[in-house]
Amino acid sequence: MRYGMVLDLKRCFGCNACSVICKQKNSTPPGVFWAKVYATETGKYPNVRREYLPALCMHCADPACVKVCPTGASYKRKDGIVLIDKDKCIGCRYCMTACPYNARYFDFGESQEYFPGQGLTAYEKVKNEGHEKGKVSKCTLCVDRVENGEEPACVQNCPTKARIFGDLDNPNSDAAKLVLARSGYQLHPELGTKPSVYYLPE
Repeated sequence: MRYGMVLDLKRCFGCNACSVICKQKNSTPPGVFWAKVYATETGKYPNVRREYLPALCMHCADPACVKVCPTGASYKRKDGIVLIDKDKCIGCRYCMTACPYNARYFDFGESQEYFPGQGLTAYEKVKNEGHEKGKVSKCTLCVDRVENGEEPACVQNCPTKARIFGDLDNPNSDAAKLVLARSGYQLHPELGTKPSVYYLPE
């Protein structure tokens, strides 16, 4: 089993619903986006178009972050999900340097307030307990939801169904079928990390 995600670039129109729901669920600090959407413009006037590239932790089959972690804080589960054990993380940030996808963040302990000077909201007080100063964080593929038989929040919240979650090792899963049928590709395959996130071309 290898959980992964397929991102359909033909369906993504850059609404950032994935980024918003990810922030809401995980209460990531200001400026921290575990799910993000890169926007670029291609072509030459007047034939110009806007293109969007959603991104997250790639949950690589051969993760560089795990290899360099000196304490074993970064690890890969048997189902392919890459996580961080906060109790083991010493904040050395080797994993951040090794990650070629810029998918990890360090908590410098700066203000968690989204409304500076007004104090934390009741929601922030509850959710911020999961973030610790001096630790690294990243997308978890909503492992808590997955273990309950649910899809990651970004998948469930995508209005165009541009995100498909499933077992990439199961040829009968929707995710695996789409990768095969539409020539799904990985970002930077030359690096050998074998990402579990595939993109479907437009």
